[in-house]
Amino acid sequence: MIHELRATPATCFWGFFDAALPPVLRVRSGDLVRIETLTHQAGDAPDLLMDAGVRAVYDAIPIATRGPGVHVMTGPIHVEGAEPGDTLEVRVLSMAPRLPYGTNIAAWWGHLYDDFGKERITIYRIDAAAGLARAAFAFDYKTTPRYEQPGLVVPPDPGARQPALADVVVPLRPHFGVGGVAPRLPGRINSIPPGEFGGNVDNWRFGPGAAMYYPVFHPGALCYLGDPHMAEGDGELSGTAIEASANALVQLTVRKDLRLTSPMLETPTHWIAHGFDEDLDRAMRAAARALLGFLVEQRGLSRDDAYSLISVAGDFGVTQVVDQRQGVHGMIAKNLFVPSPRG
Repeated sequence: MIHELRATPATCFWGFFDAALPPVLRVRSGDLVRIETLTHQAGDAPDLLMDAGVRAVYDAIPIATRGPGVHVMTGPIHVEGAEPGDTLEVRVLSMAPRLPYGTNIAAWWGHLYDDFGKERITIYRIDAAAGLARAAFAFDYKTTPRYEQPGLVVPPDPGARQPALADVVVPLRPHFGVGGVAPRLPGRINSIPPGEFGGNVDNWRFGPGAAMYYPVFHPGALCYLGDPHMAEGDGELSGTAIEASANALVQLTVRKDLRLTSPMLETPTHWIAHGFDEDLDRAMRAAARALLGFLVEQRGLSRDDAYSLISVAGDFGVTQVVDQRQGVHGMIAKNLFVPSPRG
């Protein structure tokens, strides 16, 4: 069955995760959902990044109820049959920008902010058919002392908009920055740092053709998606990706054959484990242990063999350094597992 989930004031929540949120949609395992997701940065160029539906969500969700994080999520979705200890598979089948523009801000939380001493917004024009983005213009952000209010709307100032990145094209990597299930812990949880439940993982590989697997902590899993991106590099160095509202088709499947303790991503070519911590070294160890555990529990390797394989054939990267808890991902290629020829 295919369900439709529009992004409206009744189906979106802003800046937090909370296991007590009631579901806005109920589906069966294996069902498809056409889902609309909104960027929390549409106000960077409201003349280009907002339509009537986006404005309705911005206008109807009071600023006082947003936060403590910044992201807009659509959901939660109750998946029948999901129980604590299970795994929820969220497979992205397709994803496209809602509007042909996106935004990137070099923000005060960016990794090199002290080198620049200012915040700067770059607006990108998205060519979905060509799979490319080009900078339309950029401007220094000076509206308030810092860019930090969730859903900030910057009045357009054509005179401040300057040319940027002439003769440069950026390949699109459409994906969800945020996705996950209801957290184990009760109460309102900041949407910025990622965790065992998923959230703001910011791995650009979580797009069409890929599936993220989340450990389930509550009946129904209570899945949500948000923070859509059109492109991002590993590290997300300036603080953001190309942030752009997007529509997607996803499939939600309960997996009782897969036990995980943190989000695991599957692409057509790789399995990818994640680790998070305020310290990058500890995030690296967490990712390595998660990948090692996957190889032992799901591929049947001994711990010694898995450790050797990770060292000689695994690849690790910095997912992001700007989400309070830094992220590292560890990748193992599927084509390493080849049955021995029978003599």
